Amino acid sequence: MDSFKHINSDNPNSLSLRVFKEIEDMILNGEIQPGENLIESKLSSQLGVSRTPVREAVRMLERTGLVQIVPNKGAVVLGIDDQDLEDIYTIRMLIEGLASRWAAERMTEEQIRELGEIIDLQEFYTMKNSTEHINHLDSQFHEKIFEYCNSRPLQHTLSDLHHMIKRYRKISVGSTGRADKAIAEHRQIFEALAEHNPDTAEKLTIEHIANAKENLLKIIREKRN
Repeated sequence: MDSFKHINSDNPNSLSLRVFKEIEDMILNGEIQPGENLIESKLSSQLGVSRTPVREAVRMLERTGLVQIVPNKGAVVLGIDDQDLEDIYTIRMLIEGLASRWAAERMTEEQIRELGEIIDLQEFYTMKNSTEHINHLDSQFHEKIFEYCNSRPLQHTLSDLHHMIKRYRKISVGSTGRADKAIAEHRQIFEALAEHNPDTAEKLTIEHIANAKENLLKIIREKRN
């Protein structure tokens, strides 16, 4: 955990939140592994803050389910397990399809143009094999649909789910052949959105997430064998 950055803030509530986000990112990126203990004194020293915001951040992490407070052992990292991944992708299939349906009904011509530009950039950087750009644009494509569905509750829910599995989405998109397939699927979804066809947009989005789920679980199984 040597990569922690020192955090400065005069607002105690803001400081606790920033400490929370820093530790959460480390857990979700796999830099802090499941089973590891979060030691207040060590985190306090590494972050350059007092133990109070660290303690509050750990409580916040417990409420998210990423950390469990165990008697006589302290805060133990749970992280994201296989069942969590299965559940998150299944939930995404249900509600991200709805986001695409609503986006198809509500998108403006300007929003269609913006989404088309993202697809064009995805195809360009895939030809260049630029993994960093591919991952960024993949996230941006989905986030724009969340925004364009024009539902704040749905947008916030999906953004939280994507944040939880960002490490795994990078693994999936970065696997051999998946980027090309994902972008082809994005292109089909985009065309349905541009045609304001909610049924097709929803159907294609569900299929896209199902394919991503199958690809990711296959990678995980292969790594363990």
